[in-house]
Amino acid sequence: MKIFAVADEVDESTFGDKLVSLRPDLVVSCGDLPFDYLEYIASRVDVPVLYVPGNHDPAVGATDRWSLQLPAPVPGPEGCENVDGRIVEELGLRVAGLGGSLRYKEGPNQYTQAQMRWRALSLEFRIRLKGGRAGRKLDVLLTHAPPFGVGGAEDAAHVGFAAFLRIIRDFQPRLVIHGHIHPYGRSSPERNIGGTRVVNAVPSRLIEI
Repeated sequence: MKIFAVADEVDESTFGDKLVSLRPDLVVSCGDLPFDYLEYIASRVDVPVLYVPGNHDPAVGATDRWSLQLPAPVPGPEGCENVDGRIVEELGLRVAGLGGSLRYKEGPNQYTQAQMRWRALSLEFRIRLKGGRAGRKLDVLLTHAPPFGVGGAEDAAHVGFAAFLRIIRDFQPRLVIHGHIHPYGRSSPERNIGGTRVVNAVPSRLIEI
């Protein structure tokens, strides 16, 4: 199965025939991309497009307990499904999502470590409730920020969330796909946490599993 992942920077090479020629089975976005870019991708491939919001995205969908004082949520990109705080099943894969980054200023989709811990616990509860399948209860964890200490950044806004490490430890997904860390033209190698592959999607990656 081929997953085409995008995040943070518009990849000009996806315009034209390249995207179709890749023939992905699933498209995922890790956030901080223009909605019309995601809508373009959705229009070019006849496959599910899942996304989580980044810290530069507006509030999307239902307002959660951490953003009650912020502007009302806006509709997300047409033809795409928001999996932030949810678990969905697509093509036999169980995909869960947690968007946003560490809080460094006012705005939506930003959380303290403690706030993300509560969001992650809520998601874990949903994953356990899903039940009904032997083996892995989670195949892909889709996030905007990386797991804590894994993305290679050291500044406070980019070190990632410790709560993701617990999800990885408890459910051992095949993949964690994140954005938020800009490689600025350099190669961004995959990392591993136990048997879980951790992939930085910026600006785009074709991942085979």
